[in-house]
Formats: sequence, C-alpha cells, structure tokens
Amino acid sequence: MAASTDDGSRDPLPLLLVALTVTTGLVDAISVLGLGRVFTANMTGNVVFFGFAVGGAEGFEAPRYIVALAAFLAGAALGGMLGKALSGATRRRWLLTVAVVECSLLGAAALVAIGYDIESLVPTTRLYALILLTALAMGLRNATVRQLRVPDLTTTVLTLTLTGLAADSSIAGGGNTLWGRRLAAVLSIFAGASIGTVLVIRTGLSLPLAITGLFVLIATAAYALHPASRTVAGKGDR
Repeated sequence: MAASTDDGSRDPLPLLLVALTVTTGLVDAISVLGLGRVFTANMTGNVVFFGFAVGGAEGFEAPRYIVALAAFLAGAALGGMLGKALSGATRRRWLLTVAVVECSLLGAAALVAIGYDIESLVPTTRLYALILLTALAMGLRNATVRQLRVPDLTTTVLTLTLTGLAADSSIAGGGNTLWGRRLAAVLSIFAGASIGTVLVIRTGLSLPLAITGLFVLIATAAYALHPASRTVAGKGDR
C-alpha cells in the first residue's frame, strides 16, 4: 500500500491516511450519536439533513447543520492557507503542524464535553461548541489530505472509493486497481465507527475525543520518523 519515493524507498503515507480514516469513524460516531444527528466530518450528510430540516422533518435542527458547514469551511480554508504557507517546507513539518492544530481542536472539544449530556444535548452552548471544534478539525484535515492527492484515500468520504472498488473489479472487467487501499479505507471507517459507538455509549464524548486527537498526533509523528516525510510539501503521491 505504500508508495515509492524518488530514491526508490517505500513511502508509508497511504498507511498514515488509512490510520487517519479510522478517526473519521470515531468522529462520525461522536457527532451523530452525541451531537444530535449532525455530521462534523461528512458534509454530504449535513447538506441532506439540512434539507430535511428545511422540509420540516422532526428531529433535524437547521442551526446545527449551518454551524457544522460554516466551521468545516473555515477549517478547510485554514488547511489551504497552511498548505500554501508551508509549500516550501518538508512534508514532515507540514503534516506535524496540521496534526498539532487538529489534536488541539479535538483536545479542546474533549474538555468542553466534560459535563455535557448526550441524552438531552445540554448545555446547548457546549453542543454548538463541540460541533464547531470538531467540524473545524475535520475541515482542516480534508483540505490537507486533498492537497496530498493520494488516490482513494480522502480519509472522510467513501462514495467514490466504493464506486472505484466495484467499477474496477474483475466482475466489471477491470484490473482490480488499488483494491487494497480502497478496502482498507472502508474497513477503517467501519472500525472507527464501531469503536466510537462503544466509547460514546459507555463513556460519553470526552474520552473518544481525547483518543481521536492523540491518535492523529501519534500516527502523524510516527510517519514523521520515516525518511520519506522529508519530501518537500506539495510533492504529493498520485
């Protein structure tokens, strides 16, 4: 699954992205189960839910989706700015910078979640703060991964990944290209969502948020130890 670098060594960047995909499942479990039917990683779901709210469906609150979408866009803008500002630096410095910011946002969310009730969604101020912080973090992540341009590893969206898995399969007459990383991405989100569900139900939101932030930082730091991370930012895998 690793890609080749200019010197012929194996770049484990795809492995890092698979690891980060696990955290998407965790964040989805946290947001959908603990923040009142809102996604802070998957904006397609939010647009659909926003439509439900506008159409008058019960249980869907438009303000939650507006905050999530706005925060996600702000995070994506921040990710774009960081990518441009660090375009001449090593990928190690760029990704570690992003990981520290993302971990900080998720860590702040973990602190905000202390005393928050996932059953009644109160205090309301904490509900919206949690939506804001987690959507900011995931917008930042999406913008960064988009700039890396690693095929089929967006870390958050699986629609095109699943499409590629089926369309390029031997059943469809394809060559089963990239099936390994595609399947890994699907299984990673599934695993993260399953683990996140258990944690949210048993412990609330603080622990899974803290675990998610630490996992992002540890996984990125592990990648930073590899020589391939010295690649100049902007020379993403294709």
